[in-house]
Amino acid sequence: MTLSMRRTALILASAMFMEQLDGTVLATALPSMAHSFGVDPLHTSIALTAYMVALAVFIPASGPVADRFGSRTTLMAAILIFLGGSVLCAQADSLSALTFARVLQGMGGAMMVPVGRLVLLRTVPKPLMITAMAWMITPASIAPLVGPLVGGALTTWLSWRWIFYVNVPVAVVGLLMTWWFIPQIRESRPVPFDVRGQCLFGIGLGSFVLLLELAGRGDTQGRTLLELLGLCLGCMVLYARHATVTAAPAVDLSLMRIATFRISFLAGGFSRVTVGAMPFLVPSFLQLGFHISAFQSGLVTFAAPVGAMVTRSGARRLFHRFGFRRVLIVNGVLTGAACLAITAFRPGWPPASLSGLLLLMGGLQALQFMGYNTIAYADVPQARMSAATSLYSTLQQTTLSLGVCLAAATLAITRALRHHASSTPGDFSVGFLVAGLVALLAAPTAALLSPRAGAELSGHAARTQREQPTSDSH
Repeated sequence: MTLSMRRTALILASAMFMEQLDGTVLATALPSMAHSFGVDPLHTSIALTAYMVALAVFIPASGPVADRFGSRTTLMAAILIFLGGSVLCAQADSLSALTFARVLQGMGGAMMVPVGRLVLLRTVPKPLMITAMAWMITPASIAPLVGPLVGGALTTWLSWRWIFYVNVPVAVVGLLMTWWFIPQIRESRPVPFDVRGQCLFGIGLGSFVLLLELAGRGDTQGRTLLELLGLCLGCMVLYARHATVTAAPAVDLSLMRIATFRISFLAGGFSRVTVGAMPFLVPSFLQLGFHISAFQSGLVTFAAPVGAMVTRSGARRLFHRFGFRRVLIVNGVLTGAACLAITAFRPGWPPASLSGLLLLMGGLQALQFMGYNTIAYADVPQARMSAATSLYSTLQQTTLSLGVCLAAATLAITRALRHHASSTPGDFSVGFLVAGLVALLAAPTAALLSPRAGAELSGHAARTQREQPTSDSH
């Protein structure tokens, strides 16, 4: 892999890191923000929901926008929008102002991730794709794991407003590096933008994410949830009909006919549900069960990104030797088992004992995402890469949001059934149990892959062919 390819991957990773980090550090600062605004801490969850809804709504538009205006221009505009939203968040004097600024941040974040992945897919040869994805994904995968540590430190020693101010220097560097090094890639004949389809799909998906968020809180009226469900189903049915008669729909659902893309989404979706749940479950479990501070819990969870960094160096060799199918099956089982093992931890145990398990989980999850994020595009034609990155990024965000909502709903239901006034370590154990069982579903789904799936990317088939004469001679 050339220096320019690594540089491109790291520039894109920095944008993804900023977007992913911002989505996780906020959770630890919500009580402090509620105190500043003089509102109930429960109401500040709208700041999280607004961001997720904006991501879900605007991600499908990222591919067509990049095709029309160019990858460099779109990425720089996305960083600028995200930067502007960050500054407005830091200066917000009310919950309403913060919510508006979070929507603006979500618009920028929605463009950064899929456009960055599209640049990589169009500039890196397929045999080097695993290595390139490792360079781009590993830094970004660290963000959700270090988020609680960064958020706790900034809120404790400075102010919650610094959570947003730290985005300013990162964004400025990202703008300069994008201008100097990211190629301007655009379609010579971009397809017309599907405004009607974008509105239908965006409203449908946005209402779905909002429905999940409100349902997970457990304090929303049933009528409101039913109205959101009706809006979601109605928009999605209308979009499905619209997509069948539109030459270039906003979201090309026909990509699901490609086996590697479909299986990557399904199996990777189970894994992402678990990944979405863990940053929500682990810090609270440590603070409530082990009675340690938010910053101390962040120190414990920091073992996970260390595991992710270690895995990056050996990922390509694993896929080359064993192929995507075998690695993803075994890795899926190990990831689920590691998550289930957390249910055995109890108060009184040294918190550092959990760090070893999180170290293992961080490495397994990084390997999982390198595999699925790479093989998803193995059989996608070059002309459909833009549509594929938009759809895949949308599905990724939705499943990560589902993980948070599933964890919250599991805790709420368990606490209600056990008549607990607040969540206990035993309640969190049920949350880890559910997350682990969902993670295990990735293994049988990955088994649906062909043994030769992604062979051009991993080189596994070529290796097998070279070894075949040797085995025959015996």
